[in-house]
Amino acid sequence: MTSIGIRELKEKLSGYIHRVRRGEEIVVTDRGKEVAMIMPVSRERKAMMQLVRTSKAAWSGGKPAGVKGVKVKGKSLADTILEDRR
Repeated sequence: MTSIGIRELKEKLSGYIHRVRRGEEIVVTDRGKEVAMIMPVSRERKAMMQLVRTSKAAWSGGKPAGVKGVKVKGKSLADTILEDRR
């Protein structure tokens, strides 16, 4: 994993983005302290965005609304969690 300062990142952003596309993770530092991480987009996010693009799921940036046409039997996950907490 590579660690770089903000100034170097700004100067060579295209090169670092190319490295991230190939799978590398980059830690960004500010005055020697880690402040951020740049990493490739996860397979899960890519799959979710594909569902949104094909209108099989709706998402406005918050929690996913779910997949259209899929029915789940039983209690919702939220109800199950709330019941378990009691």
